Amino acid sequence: MNPPIVVVKGDDPTLVAQAARTVVHDLVGDADPGLVVEEHGGASSDDLDVGALIDAVMTPAFLVDRRVVVVRDAGRITSAEATRIASALEHPLETSTLVLVAGGGTLPQSLTKMATAIGTVIDASAGTGKNRSRWIDEHLRSAPVQLDGRAAQLLSNHLGEDLGRLEGLLDTLAATYGPGATIGAEELAPFLGQAGAVPPWDLTDAIDRGDTEGAIAVLHRMAEAGGRAAPELVAILHRHFDQMLRLDGLGLRSDEEAAAVLGVKSAFVAKKARIQADKLGTAKLSTALGLVAQADVDVKGMTGLSAEVVLEVLVARLARLSRATSRRPARR
Repeated sequence: MNPPIVVVKGDDPTLVAQAARTVVHDLVGDADPGLVVEEHGGASSDDLDVGALIDAVMTPAFLVDRRVVVVRDAGRITSAEATRIASALEHPLETSTLVLVAGGGTLPQSLTKMATAIGTVIDASAGTGKNRSRWIDEHLRSAPVQLDGRAAQLLSNHLGEDLGRLEGLLDTLAATYGPGATIGAEELAPFLGQAGAVPPWDLTDAIDRGDTEGAIAVLHRMAEAGGRAAPELVAILHRHFDQMLRLDGLGLRSDEEAAAVLGVKSAFVAKKARIQADKLGTAKLSTALGLVAQADVDVKGMTGLSAEVVLEVLVARLARLSRATSRRPARR
């Protein structure tokens, strides 16, 4: 029996839409979608008629054995409207399923809690770090084609944060090479297109390692695929070095203390800032922030150089500061 309510949430609209499509497909099964599925809301709709929505959910299916009511941009539902929907679902019809698809704002907690209690909540987020790698591995295992190790790594690196492209790319590979084909890096490369965006910490981590070439490559991906403007990139670097300067000289005893000073939830993020602050020291941190401040005015027109050149020079100088620090002889 299908659940009375399903919530599909996530932070990437493309991944949410793909997950919602899979959910609806599974709920419909072999039935005719035109008779089973009823759509409400969405970006093209100015108003969401909650009364009509509730009527649809509470009306027995006609000519078919099930009804799937899909609400797009369910974050537009107000708290009062959520209360009405939750009240109606206290006595759900066995033949109806309400599918709430994230978007348009934050879905009221009452509906998420109800889905957790009597239905299903699907999180379409890929996550970061190990969670992201696990998400990619799971999708590759169920893909219509198989990627060898080199191809899988190339794909992961190339997509960056743009994981919404994965499904379409795998379908294209299946259409080209046939379902079940094993794809190597050489077969994959022509289909990759533009490199995907990458998260800000890829840039700051490369700078902290003193990896000038890697940092500039990441800078270009953030500006091109990520669509980040020059002042935004400068702001990312300012925040990175400002956090280190705030920790400098405090003699903190734990990463949790550092997190409290920075006002961040992650002790791991605070640990990285604390360790790098100790490596650079007050003088180099001040130099770094001075370079960032100068770049901030330069990308806004205070120099004849293009914003791209200003950023490349800035990143190279910051990476050189870290590289010089890593090569500094240990104190005796």
